[in-house]
Amino acid sequence: MHLSANEGIEGVRFAVTGGQGFVGAALCLELLRRGAREVRSLDLRAVSAWSPQLLDAGVRLIQGDVRNKDEVGRAFRGVDCVFHLASYGMSGKEMVQAGRCDQVNISGTCNVLDACHGNGVRRLVYVSTYNVVFGGKPITNGNEALPYFPIEDHVDAYGRSKSVAEQLVLKSNGRPSKSDKSTRLYTCAIRPAAIYGPGEERHLPRILSLAKLGLAFFKIGGPDVKTDWVYIDNLVLALILASMGLLDDIPDRKGPPVAAGQAYFICDGSPCNTFEFIISPLFQSLGYAAPRVTMDTSVALAISRIFLFISTLFYPWLDSKWIPQPLILPAEVYKVGVTHYFSFLKAREELGYVPMVSPREGLAATISYWQERKRRELDGPTIFTWLAVIIGTLAVFSSAYLPPVGPLKWVLDIHLFVFRSMLVIRLVFVTAVAAHLGEAVYAWFLAKKVDPRNATGWFWQTFVLGGFSLRYLLKRARG
Repeated sequence: MHLSANEGIEGVRFAVTGGQGFVGAALCLELLRRGAREVRSLDLRAVSAWSPQLLDAGVRLIQGDVRNKDEVGRAFRGVDCVFHLASYGMSGKEMVQAGRCDQVNISGTCNVLDACHGNGVRRLVYVSTYNVVFGGKPITNGNEALPYFPIEDHVDAYGRSKSVAEQLVLKSNGRPSKSDKSTRLYTCAIRPAAIYGPGEERHLPRILSLAKLGLAFFKIGGPDVKTDWVYIDNLVLALILASMGLLDDIPDRKGPPVAAGQAYFICDGSPCNTFEFIISPLFQSLGYAAPRVTMDTSVALAISRIFLFISTLFYPWLDSKWIPQPLILPAEVYKVGVTHYFSFLKAREELGYVPMVSPREGLAATISYWQERKRRELDGPTIFTWLAVIIGTLAVFSSAYLPPVGPLKWVLDIHLFVFRSMLVIRLVFVTAVAAHLGEAVYAWFLAKKVDPRNATGWFWQTFVLGGFSLRYLLKRARG
């Protein structure tokens, strides 16, 4: 496909569902950079981390829900091309919420298709997933000829619902407009690999939060397990090329558009071991311990099913912030523990897709982003240090001031054996509290100079943890 860089973009109106997310925001900005007349973002969120940049660039932010047919219809009026990125259930607690996955990914996609049909939209690019063909069985250098993974065999609602939605989108290719039968809707699906880059919201933040707590100490599968990744700029390029591949008014071209009714795998083209490529280098650059324990995939699956069961028990409250993210779920075990990578040959031949950012460049940009982000956030020890200090402090307090009832009598006996008298136990507790308070005050004054944004956080963390917290602040002050 040989078209100009801005073919089908200049002077055209676009709508992007999920436009305030990581990929959606990058796509909106690139469309405007290439000369789009108008770009509308339809997103459930009123604001996101990308909102200021989108507003400054001139993106029209529309708060709406793809599950609401009327809201989608209004957002698509006068639009020529739609990118459907909005989805639910990709990772963490969301994966357990099967009902919402179906509502957003299937019903929402039906609303998008109906709105395109009703508003005379000519092009629809759907962002799908590898999971429409992958469900835990190894795939080496796969291509678009692979059949869909059986719907009933999916281990998560996300993969199942995205598969149904993709098939709906592709079957709607060539559908005449409701108001003008001469105008047809042409559709295609982009199946991206795991996405990375500065600002990625789904995978790396969750992994790094576990690393900060000291819980990301294991890796799944052997070093021979290989999977695909795709850098954000490469994915945005593929989406734009796909929209060009749906143009039906190219001079000297007969028949339907080249991408009409087609699906394309998109990746960086460098299959790698997830832990060796991104996790270990990222952990080391941020000062976290790299995973050392290798867990067999079958063992990881068994553990993930336990977390799935626990999460299911708390299903009604999964939206609550007090419910933590599960450590890992079955579909996530398959993603990192089973080899599956694909060729982007079809996208290269039909769309002209060639990754413009290498994995090395993409990883360097990602690491740089997270290093800068860590410098802006409160740092501290692992959860094991927190537990040790808090439990130890409570034990001394209970021995010093609480009546020795039940297990507290054993705690008191241990402290009396060590400190010999109640007076010494109480002196130890008071001295420890005073020392922690002094360290906290010092931390607050020091943070005012080196990290004023988090000064209050440093005070309270150091008051609880004492020197275990202060050493992180001193390290930041030195450099």
